[in-house]
Amino acid sequence: MAGAALATVPGLRSARAADGMDALIAAAKKEGKLNVITLPRDWANYGAIMDQFTAKYGIVIDDANPDGSSAQELQAVRTLKGQDRAPDALDIGPSFASIGVKQKLFAPYKVATWDSIPDGMKDPDGLWVADYFGVVSIATNTNVAKNAPRSWADLKKPEYKGMIALNGSPLGAGAAFAAVFAAAMGNGGSLDDIAPGVQYFAELAKLGNLNPAAATGPALLVSGQAPIVINWDYLSLGYRDAAVGKATLEVVVPEGSQPYGSFYCQAIPADAAHPNAAKLWQEWLYSDEGQLLFLAGYAHPARYADLAKRGLIPASLTAKLPPAAPYADIKFATQDQVAKAQKTLATLWPQLVHI
Repeated sequence: MAGAALATVPGLRSARAADGMDALIAAAKKEGKLNVITLPRDWANYGAIMDQFTAKYGIVIDDANPDGSSAQELQAVRTLKGQDRAPDALDIGPSFASIGVKQKLFAPYKVATWDSIPDGMKDPDGLWVADYFGVVSIATNTNVAKNAPRSWADLKKPEYKGMIALNGSPLGAGAAFAAVFAAAMGNGGSLDDIAPGVQYFAELAKLGNLNPAAATGPALLVSGQAPIVINWDYLSLGYRDAAVGKATLEVVVPEGSQPYGSFYCQAIPADAAHPNAAKLWQEWLYSDEGQLLFLAGYAHPARYADLAKRGLIPASLTAKLPPAAPYADIKFATQDQVAKAQKTLATLWPQLVHI
């Protein structure tokens, strides 16, 4: 497939052959720039991932709105269409990837390592592909909240009044959406019923425990302004490491509940300003080196099983990872379940959760 597309590199749909990759690299370098959006440097090791991409290929990266949401990424694709600053690459939650497909916002592309990515983590036509996944965790600044909560029930205790924050609004941020889904799993709900999760946060708000601040980075957690944040494990663990000497952070996967996991998706906008740089960026992310960089940031890469099978995960990296036991029974929602949950959330959250 790659060979047939080489005559017009901008239309290249895969760079699996060596000559296809050489042509892609040349075309991307000619463009000279990559517009990414909503990639905080401390999110899943993206700082190192971006720096090493630029060092390897000499392509400058412009990271717009690093603390934005998946919804804002899609909005940027719509509003910046035709402009030189239009996004070239997206990193969005699966529910928003589904929206993008329905609205025909994405261009298809299959990376060279496509076959080693699990089928459930990619669109069959290459419109989106998962790059890494994590599970919902609770991070606590124990300098402020002396007794770190370990379960959903613990978070209702009066000692946590005004302390608990989410990573943005669940109506627009994938991490916060996942927190509500995880709460549903631990409070009588299921992958088919997110409503108990909304009701749970409505109760936290009524108790006065829910803090309205959007903890989109480590600042509120480390400073103690929001000493308890429900967030992805890879973010919580990265914040814990970075906070050494400033604050002591404890990270747990909620006990007594099946852990809720989800992946983020890469997608190339159909109107990308630098389409070849976008394709090369995907090739970098899904290479062995790129996937191991995600793992170094505590994010489980999409090709984890393939890397492990081939013995490519360094022992030093494995030693850094949290205990495997809490991850043994991760539950992932299907696209249909996510779409259903999103509709329920859009209706119930504004009605029930008042903070």
